[in-house]
Amino acid sequence: MVGKNMTIDKLAIIVEGGFDRADKRIDQLETKMDKKFDDVYIRLDRIENLLLQDHLNRIERLEDSVRQLKTKTGIA
Repeated sequence: MVGKNMTIDKLAIIVEGGFDRADKRIDQLETKMDKKFDDVYIRLDRIENLLLQDHLNRIERLEDSVRQLKTKTGIA
């Protein structure tokens, strides 16, 4: 508890120190969160690229099948 000899200036210094420590902790947390979000974005990009490549492969196979069907039926 604050003693009777505590002045406003001393109290202000103590409070300021508390805010400085809290600010530093928030900055550290923000840095950690930024890193984690960067990791998430990288993983999402990888997943998106895998899905897109898979879809491109499937479309190419379908186009090949349609081309073969057209050739066999005389449509093309």
